[in-house]
Amino acid sequence: MALTRDLDQYLRHVSIERGLSANTVAAYRRDLTLYLEWLASREVTEIVDVERQHVSDFLRDLATREDSPLTATSLARVLSSVRGLHRFLLDEEAIEVDVARDIKPPKLPSRLPKALPLESVTALLEATGGDDPQSLRDRALLELLYATGARVSEAVSLNVDDVFDEDIVRLTGKGNKERIVPVGSYARDALDAYLVRARPVFSVRGTATPALFLGLRGQRVSRQNAWLIIRAAAERAGLTTEVSPHTLRHSFATHLLQGGADVRVVQELLGHSSVATTQIYTLVTADTLRDMYTTAHPRAR
Repeated sequence: MALTRDLDQYLRHVSIERGLSANTVAAYRRDLTLYLEWLASREVTEIVDVERQHVSDFLRDLATREDSPLTATSLARVLSSVRGLHRFLLDEEAIEVDVARDIKPPKLPSRLPKALPLESVTALLEATGGDDPQSLRDRALLELLYATGARVSEAVSLNVDDVFDEDIVRLTGKGNKERIVPVGSYARDALDAYLVRARPVFSVRGTATPALFLGLRGQRVSRQNAWLIIRAAAERAGLTTEVSPHTLRHSFATHLLQGGADVRVVQELLGHSSVATTQIYTLVTADTLRDMYTTAHPRAR
C-alpha cells in the first residue's frame, strides 16, 4: 500500500535525520497508523488523493466516536502527527499541496499543572528513607527528579558520567538536546550514598552498564519501574492525590517561581524550547497568590 510506504519513509526521517526519541517515533506511528486505517476505510490509498475534508472528517470522527472519543489534547497531538506527515511529503515533492496545513487544532482546555505543596514533596522523599540498597536508590531517584525537574525518560537514561563536578547533571531531552542542571545538596547527598553503598550491589548482578540507576538484576531502571517507585513512595507517605514523575517536574517549576526564579531560567532548566510553554507555571503562582490574598485581606471578598 502506497500510504504505508509513505509512513515508513516519514518515520525513518524523524528517527534518523531529526533524531527524535524512540517513544516519540512510536507515538507518531500509532497516530498515523490510525489515520491511514481511517483513509483506507474511505478507499483512499494514495496520498495525492487525500483532501482537506478528509483530515477534518478524520478528526471529527475521533472526537465523536462512541468508543473512547479523544480529548482535545489527544486530538491536537494526532493533528500534529498528520501535519508532520503531509509537510514531509510536500518537501519530498510526493504531493503538490499540503491539505493539512490550514486545519485548526481543537481548542485546548486551560488546565494548570498539578504541583505538590512543599510539605507533600518532603513527605514523599522521606518515605524512601532506609539504608538498604533499594531504598537508597529510590531516594536518589526521587531527590534527583525533584532537584532537577527532569522528565522520567531523562532520569532513567542518565549514565554515571552524566553526574559531574559534584553538583551538576547533564540531561538529554527531546531531540537529543543536552542541558546542564545544578543539583542541590539533598540530591547530591542521596546520589553519593546510592553510588557508594547501593549501586555496586546491583551492578554485580548483571552485565556491565554505564547506567546510573540500576534495577535489582543490574539492568537500567525502566520508565515503568520509576513510576512504580514513585507510586509506592506516595502510598507510604499517605498522599491522597495522584503522584507521577511529571508531578515532581511540575512541583520543581512551581516552587522555583514561587521562590523568585526568573521564568527564562526555569525555561532553561526544564529544557523548554519556548518560554510560552514555561509560562503556564506563572499562572499557578498567580493563582496561589490570589487564593492567599482572598483569604487574608479584610476587603478581598
